[in-house]
Amino acid sequence: MPLMEHLRELRRRLTIATLSILLGTIVGWYFFDPIFDILKEPYETGIASLLTSKDVDAKIVISGGIGTAFSFRLKLALVIGLILASPVWINQIWRFVLPALHRSEKRWAYLLTATGVPLFLAGIYVGYLVLPKGIEVLIGFVPSSIDSLTSLSDYLNFVLRTLLVFGIAAEIPLVVVMLNRLGIVSAAQLARARPWTIIGIFVFAAIATPSTDPLTMLFLAIPMVILYLLSEIIAKLTDRRRGKAKRRELADDELSSLDD
Repeated sequence: MPLMEHLRELRRRLTIATLSILLGTIVGWYFFDPIFDILKEPYETGIASLLTSKDVDAKIVISGGIGTAFSFRLKLALVIGLILASPVWINQIWRFVLPALHRSEKRWAYLLTATGVPLFLAGIYVGYLVLPKGIEVLIGFVPSSIDSLTSLSDYLNFVLRTLLVFGIAAEIPLVVVMLNRLGIVSAAQLARARPWTIIGIFVFAAIATPSTDPLTMLFLAIPMVILYLLSEIIAKLTDRRRGKAKRRELADDELSSLDD
């Protein structure tokens, strides 16, 4: 395909992706209140749990200029738009890239996409479940005589960071399987690196989780370890199948040489 044709195709894909995000942002703006209630629920749950053992006064407040509330609503609507439009813009990316891939590469690309999205959503869901405990622990450090006033923007960043960390962490099997498929790492190498990988996972979980409590760290680290072990099993099966294919090719070559 000529360069200008590539550029026209890229412009068309970008236009469709941008329009889908814009439409999703409009939907996010319209449904701002119910969506914000969902995001605010972990805070309220965490504070309610904290009040059973400690007397605290914690609130989410708008701090900043007059336009802060508008900026926050627009920011959240844009995030919602990106999420809602993700099937469209991801599809546009694939439609631009796929013509350059071989048939086997296309099959693996479809498989990774079909697996990656549910894993990412599952990670986000787990992150949402542990948010109340993390908020409870962090607000619990505030002395009883001090009011805890969390800005709206800081709270949104905290929630989005937590959900993003859990979502990305759930993609571990895809990364490992892809590296194994490309021949960069083998199942034997993964097995040898297992102890250090598990230590690294716990260190990552301790650093990446916004809260400092061990429970939230375990909620992130344990699924990551399980997913790593699962990807190790998949890599072992892949290596075994690859080894059988190589042995079959060698046997065929030997037979053909004997026939000659």
